[in-house]
Amino acid sequence: MSLNSSKTPTSTALSDLEARIRRKLTGQRFMHLIGADLTVITPGRVEAELMMGEQHQQQRGFAHGGLIATMADLVAGFAGVTLIPDDHGLVTSDLKVSYLHPGVGQKLKAIGWVLKAGRRLQFCEAEVWCDDLLIAKASGTMVVIEPA
Repeated sequence: MSLNSSKTPTSTALSDLEARIRRKLTGQRFMHLIGADLTVITPGRVEAELMMGEQHQQQRGFAHGGLIATMADLVAGFAGVTLIPDDHGLVTSDLKVSYLHPGVGQKLKAIGWVLKAGRRLQFCEAEVWCDDLLIAKASGTMVVIEPA
């Protein structure tokens, strides 16, 4: 399969996609407040990282559950954003997070992907890792918002 086939995005298309998503991220104030950054942006898949600090911990020193849910929501949602037109938006309709282990470590890494993209709804999943341990799995439904 050539790099220019319809199933494999060209490097120009990927850099255009990344630029478009990074432009949309400027308005994502909460992500910046917690210190998260997207590290991988490809069609239907996004990854983010966050270096853990005391401000991210709950009273026992674990990553706060709200932070873990936020990371899952962030990557699942932006994975969906990669598949919609630039003038459309995407919001979370529901998010289910299963916490598997306490988040104890240096770095959170979240990976999100689209299971099924429809015209109005996208079904997404995410994993959140703390260092090398899978600490949470999430599934969500995202709603496509068409321009007014």
